[in-house]
Amino acid sequence: MATLDFTPLFRSTIGFDQVPSLLSHALQREESGYPPYNIEKVGDDRYRIVMAVAGFAKDDIEVVQDQNRLTVRGRVKQPTDTVYLHRGIATRAFERSFDLADYVEVTDATMGEGLLVIALKRELPEALKPRTIPINSGTILPLGRKASEGGERKSDQVAA
Repeated sequence: MATLDFTPLFRSTIGFDQVPSLLSHALQREESGYPPYNIEKVGDDRYRIVMAVAGFAKDDIEVVQDQNRLTVRGRVKQPTDTVYLHRGIATRAFERSFDLADYVEVTDATMGEGLLVIALKRELPEALKPRTIPINSGTILPLGRKASEGGERKSDQVAA
C-alpha cells in the first residue's frame, strides 16, 4: 500500500491538527465489508447508522462512543450443542469504528428486525453558536482623544 505525505498541504494551516491524522487513518484502515451498513442524513444536524446484524441478539452487541470515535462490536455466544447441516447466516465477530465530527453525540441505539440503528446528533455548545451583536448608537471620539477632554458621554455618567 502506498504511503501519501500530506505535509505540504498543512504547512500553512492552523487549527486543523486532526485533519492529517483522519486522512492517514482512513487510508490505512483495512476493514472488511462485514457487517454491511448505511450512513443516512435525516436532518440538518441528525444522522443515523443502520447496520445489518441478523443473527445477533441485543446482548451480543456493544456500542461505545469514546470522544470522536464510535465503535460497534459484535460477538455471538455460540451454543455448543447446535449441529448445523448448512450455515449460511454470518454471525462472526466484528468490530467497526466510525470517526465522528466534533460535537456529534450518539443519542440512541435501537435493534429490531435484524438491524441496529444508531441515532447521532450534532449539537454545538451555546458559546460556539452564531450570535447577533447589537449595534449601539453614540458619539464616536477621534482616535487618541479621551471622553473627559470633550465632555463626558452619557454612557460614562453615573446617576446621582
